[in-house]
Amino acid sequence: MSEPVPVIVSLTSHGDLAARIAAATGGRRDLRGQDFDDPGTHLRALFTAGHPIVGIAAAGILIRLLAPVLSDKRDEPPVISVAADGSTVVPLLGGHRGANVLAHSIAETLGCAAAVTTAGDVALGVALDAPPDGWRLENPDAAKPVMAALLAGSRGQLSGDAPWLAPLVTQGVVDTLPADANAPVVLSVPGTAPLIFRHAAYALGVGCARGCAPEELIGLVERTLDAAGLAEGDVAAVHSIDLKSDEAAIHALAHRLGVPAAFHPAARLERETPRLATPSDIVFAEVGCHGVAEGAALAAAGPGGRLDVPKAKSANATCALARISSGGDAGTPRGHLAVVGIGPGQANWRTPEATRLIAEADELVGYGFYIDLLGAEARGRMRRDFALGEEEARCRYALEAAGEGRRVALICSGDGGIYAMGALVMELLDRASDAGGVSAAAKRVEVTHAPGISALQAASARAGALLGHDFCAISLSDLLTPREAILKRIKAAAEGDFVVAFYNPVSRRRRTLLAEARDILLAHRPADTPVLLAQSLGRPEESIALRRLDALDVDEVDMMTIVLVGASASRRVESGDIAAGAGGTWIYTPRGYAKRIDGART
Repeated sequence: MSEPVPVIVSLTSHGDLAARIAAATGGRRDLRGQDFDDPGTHLRALFTAGHPIVGIAAAGILIRLLAPVLSDKRDEPPVISVAADGSTVVPLLGGHRGANVLAHSIAETLGCAAAVTTAGDVALGVALDAPPDGWRLENPDAAKPVMAALLAGSRGQLSGDAPWLAPLVTQGVVDTLPADANAPVVLSVPGTAPLIFRHAAYALGVGCARGCAPEELIGLVERTLDAAGLAEGDVAAVHSIDLKSDEAAIHALAHRLGVPAAFHPAARLERETPRLATPSDIVFAEVGCHGVAEGAALAAAGPGGRLDVPKAKSANATCALARISSGGDAGTPRGHLAVVGIGPGQANWRTPEATRLIAEADELVGYGFYIDLLGAEARGRMRRDFALGEEEARCRYALEAAGEGRRVALICSGDGGIYAMGALVMELLDRASDAGGVSAAAKRVEVTHAPGISALQAASARAGALLGHDFCAISLSDLLTPREAILKRIKAAAEGDFVVAFYNPVSRRRRTLLAEARDILLAHRPADTPVLLAQSLGRPEESIALRRLDALDVDEVDMMTIVLVGASASRRVESGDIAAGAGGTWIYTPRGYAKRIDGART
């Protein structure tokens, strides 16, 4: 997974300072007036998406703007305040999630001080609850009382080899004890539970039958670790053959252990055959290598790694453990395709989930105009643009790219599941590979559909509540749907007295279907039925117009317009409010509450 890059946000004109920090951190610059107008909305979107934020602004401003989205400190990304003259760097949030390290790096670049204030870092020189990469704290909830006891003057005992804890020894706050090289590192302070640190030094290889119950695989691994005198924290990652990249049991195991899952092609695992303890011709006949669990563990452990725990098995699963050396094969993660609805385009109508998935993506795919709507979020990113009419090509590319192990965001305007790419993605997955479907690797990717605000919702909200009662949506495009079927649906909607949202109302060559729809609807509802024409919703060029049904003029409508036609019960509400709908008029469709109110009065 791509980690969200740091974003250097300058609330005033400090482009040069932002550029220096961006160069030092590998981040990107977002400048007010160029990349965003509303700093609060922009900062909260970045924070929710997990971006480390470096704000060239006063600490108080950043805290106030982010306050509505602050919750669990264990999940918050780093937030750093940099003085406008570059004289001070202050980590505000996420100190033990990288903010302190990032602050020191920025301070070194600027030649100033990093005002780190977290107690452990200041007084002890180390954060006990944030071990470095490759180390895991088995009982993180016990870290706070241990740090408090050490800060209060208690003396601790440290057993085991952990170079990153050397500041505790240097300062004389702990005594060192000898320990077995394979034992965990233990920090004990009187009156507190000992902290147990484990160096994740083992690659766990696994295999299983299709549909293996997660409980069976997890149980096998737990028993195997226990028999070998190891713990979950000793495992660095779970490895298997790429044919199993969509196996639920393997991902449940990785989640349980809190480690990544990675996968290798059969040909790569077959190269480990000379080192296998239990090679199998049966396995080779089934998947193309002589051992999955042992082969995957050894491939990840590297040429100097050793198989410490040969294959153990249950009825439907196998596992093996190899001690990691250097030069191991990291494997490929399971690919992920996010079908992301970005709404009409403006960032504050985009869901936090959509923003996060965009930030996490290795590559953005879609119609180029839709990707451009992301603004700063798309700048400098790997992207693949497609033209209108290339819908199948863009979905196929997105799936195949994810099949290579990448995280891909397929960008859709509105909601990806409403007249967009969501259904086509599912159709390609549903087709057989030899019948126009995608490759076997693409079929194994993880797919997420992130909903967005659809044009019909945005249009109704802009003008009031036209969708307040039963409604339907009909596309007037006859490229994929026969004209006769479209007319049949219009007649059914007219007879059913639905509010109707017309998508794709016209094109350059198709100019008559909307007029036919108007005439069909006029046969079933009043001539003054409200009609809403909404263009480019949520964008600077947005336009809203209210018309009567009998005055609906096709020449007013273009490809960027959605047309909402009220039901026979839909109403207008005249208002002096300049924010009201179109021309000072709200429109809505009552649901029938007046009858209930009148009934209650009688």
